[in-house]
Amino acid sequence: MSDIEIAQQAKLEPIQQIAEKVGLTDDEIELYGKYKAKVNLPLKNAHKTKEKMVLVTAVNPTPAGEGKSTVTIGLGDALKEIGKNVMICLREPSLGPVMGIKGGATGGGYSQVVPMEDINLHFTGDMHALTSANNTLAALIDNHIYQGNELHIDQRRIIWKRVLDINDRALRHTVIGLGGPLQGIPREDGFDITVASELMAILCLATDLKDLKRRIGNIVIGYNFDKEPVTVDQLGVTDAITLLLKDAIKPNLVQTIEHTPALVHGGPFANIAHGCNSLIATKTSLKLADYTITEAGFGADLGAEKFLDIVCPKLGKTPNAIVLVATCRALKMNGGVAKKDLEEENVAAVEKGYANLQRHINNLRQYNVPVVVAVNRFSTDTPAELDKVVELCAADGAKAVVSNGWAEGSAGVLDLAREVVAACDETSDFKPLYDPNESIEDKVQTLVTKIYGGKDVAYSAKAKSQIKKFEKLGWDKMPICMAKTPYSFSDNEKLLGAPKDFTIHIREFVPKLGAGFLVALTGNVLTMPGLPKVPAANGMTLSDDGKINGLY
Repeated sequence: MSDIEIAQQAKLEPIQQIAEKVGLTDDEIELYGKYKAKVNLPLKNAHKTKEKMVLVTAVNPTPAGEGKSTVTIGLGDALKEIGKNVMICLREPSLGPVMGIKGGATGGGYSQVVPMEDINLHFTGDMHALTSANNTLAALIDNHIYQGNELHIDQRRIIWKRVLDINDRALRHTVIGLGGPLQGIPREDGFDITVASELMAILCLATDLKDLKRRIGNIVIGYNFDKEPVTVDQLGVTDAITLLLKDAIKPNLVQTIEHTPALVHGGPFANIAHGCNSLIATKTSLKLADYTITEAGFGADLGAEKFLDIVCPKLGKTPNAIVLVATCRALKMNGGVAKKDLEEENVAAVEKGYANLQRHINNLRQYNVPVVVAVNRFSTDTPAELDKVVELCAADGAKAVVSNGWAEGSAGVLDLAREVVAACDETSDFKPLYDPNESIEDKVQTLVTKIYGGKDVAYSAKAKSQIKKFEKLGWDKMPICMAKTPYSFSDNEKLLGAPKDFTIHIREFVPKLGAGFLVALTGNVLTMPGLPKVPAANGMTLSDDGKINGLY
């Protein structure tokens, strides 16, 4: 059966029953139908737990993904099965991948969060709220300029873009305000995908509504004619933008097929944003459950690094263990096998591609947190390939366990769950990769050499100029959020495996003062993706009685 068929056959419990499992009262949840709810914060009851946190990350993936969410969900279900009080924290899906090539973000097979269709489509409206708030701000900026431009905003230096939550390459670069004086002031503009927006990052890093408003007020929307930054606070619309997000800031409560409570909230991409679910959801789970299982997007060189270096300092909590998801097919691709041949047995390619997994293991060990490798099993994997991955990990002193949550649900992840519990009980001494107070160049160099395996960094003339300007403005003492291809350690998506001594090219920095980090755009990475030749949307159907099929 397909993922959606399995999800549609699942017997869901009323969301009130799911809330009761973690001690949430009726007053602490706001119902969105029978099977979805938002959590009203702050929690009224004093919740005391052991607060174990597990981060799930992965190797550099194939374009279709390696089942990181499937492992996260299966692990949560398996921990519940062995008697642990557990919650899962996931990001909300974006319509871009859902309608594009990668599919949704609700897991797969018998390790899914449900209702699958709702979560992958409109859910509780958070994405719409973020899109509306972002574009309201854009409209207010252009109206301010049209109505006299009291702040002397230089329309050539506006950095706030409009957004849309779908891949639309035609909107990457646009010209607006055409058609005469009544249509506004003509200028160049462009669209990002909603999940790359600063508002998404802010929503996912804010601690409460007050902090959300403070961060929104700090957003730099562009510069005036004296090249000085202009903020949302100066525009006078901070409260107006914040009120559009007053419901979106509340975490969404759903369940897995096996009725494990799950918070699905926020959804920044990890290749062009920081790639983690909301800090509020994670904090809520830590107060409610003994074990919180969360994930970070794409490979460990992106999402995990950003979770550890950007999110953890704000969260005030570091992982007790890290689960590193690997697949035979990802290792084969990193070992030189073409995508069309990934389903064929090739133990030699698995062994060659292991260099990619090995580097991720060594990278994560730098943080002094126990690492467990989860070999996510696909139906086309052979015993010889799976055994080879476990054998190679063992030779490096890394514990690897085959996970089969897609086909078996929690029963296929019990061994992994036991290893994770043991890892959480080990002593860890978290060590951040860099000090945010270091210079911009030093922080970037650290990421390039210690995480990517590169040697040098090449800055464009624009990036060099920005570094000098940011230092004068005092913006240099923030973490770096690298935007690069997820398919390679380098900024060249075709350079697979574990390349060494390459150069990372930084073309531009984007200041995100509301989020509290600087985005470094590398290579030719895009903040508005495009759709593939045959989008997933082409295979979706809706029957006359409203039944959805083709969603995955």
